[in-house]
Amino acid sequence: MTSTSAPAQITLFFSRSARIIAAANGEKYAWAQTALEASGFQRRQDGTYALALGDPQAAQAALISLLRTADRHRTIVKITGPSYIGDVAEGIAGHLPGEWSATVDVYSHPVWQEDLVPWLWDAGELSQAIRTARIPYAAVLTDGAGINLLLIERPGHHHDYVVGAFAPDGFDDNYDEPHAPSSIVVPGAAQPSAHAIIDRFLPAYHQAVHTRRTAAVASALSRIREEGQTWEVIKESGRYSDGSPLAAEGLPGAEEAFAGLSWSEFRDVLLHAPAALERCRPADSAWPQDAAALDRLQGALGRGQEILSDWNARLGGLRTTSRTPPRESDADVKAARDARMQPVIETWLADGDAFLRQAGAAAPASPSAEPVRGHTVAALPPALPAPPGPVPARR
Repeated sequence: MTSTSAPAQITLFFSRSARIIAAANGEKYAWAQTALEASGFQRRQDGTYALALGDPQAAQAALISLLRTADRHRTIVKITGPSYIGDVAEGIAGHLPGEWSATVDVYSHPVWQEDLVPWLWDAGELSQAIRTARIPYAAVLTDGAGINLLLIERPGHHHDYVVGAFAPDGFDDNYDEPHAPSSIVVPGAAQPSAHAIIDRFLPAYHQAVHTRRTAAVASALSRIREEGQTWEVIKESGRYSDGSPLAAEGLPGAEEAFAGLSWSEFRDVLLHAPAALERCRPADSAWPQDAAALDRLQGALGRGQEILSDWNARLGGLRTTSRTPPRESDADVKAARDARMQPVIETWLADGDAFLRQAGAAAPASPSAEPVRGHTVAALPPALPAPPGPVPARR
């Protein structure tokens, strides 16, 4: 990551709110903060500092004081050319459909921006800039319904901005994730920037989210099926995959391990399948006969979410009491939980092909004009093979 040689900097912006906004940054950013506070700037909740311009003479005196105080604290003061990023973000938010809001983040120390890397979901210029250039501040645009975008000044360009996405809830391992949409460059002017986001970025984002959710469901079902088939082979042969014998006393523990894996994997289905399933329109597809299977999947989802809710409520109850249940009781409760979930999982294993077909047909169309650079939507996994016999009894 490139950085300036100055240990502390103050960047000044003239905001349309009739204020001078200041951001302190650098490895010794505290020196810059001290200079700002000593010169009459007021710290704001988002980490920036503000100086009102209501009294021009007082504002001029505060700026002169800032230059002198900053010099004593080995701090460089610069006035930025672009508009204040908070104003830019608010202007864009005002032209986006729905209830969008904008907030400013300040990354005073150079290492702070590295905290963004695991959360960004981007295959373009934004993630590269966060990793390689100094980004002392940014703006977050949110629609209040799960979409969160990051807006930064484009490194090396005086009037351009880059906007990209944070990963939606429920996803980890976002760095270099193959389904990620690419960030786009916008001019900063509110209307053109908002139109670029509406016409180009958001369609690519929604397509990427749908594809990633579908892939997550397919991966979970595939893993459960593979482990189930492996477990059936182990039980029939009496030996583990490495050839070691399956002792009778080890059978309950092995069954419990398989049940735990199935429970863990199927939580991804419960989390990501509802949104993907909601887009499916079998009557408009080449497979209208899938409608009955999708109805079964929808019903199974409802039952599975109820089971998960009951389990989470039980865990929450245990956290609020000092009473620790006996180990046997806990095992019995898990066994009952898994027995309830078993038919739900079996339904999804049996009708998973229909879901994959319909989810693939329901994927949102990519933007027709000026395709998002670098974004490739991976093909859906092959159709799942026929499910094995009944899932073994689990504890």
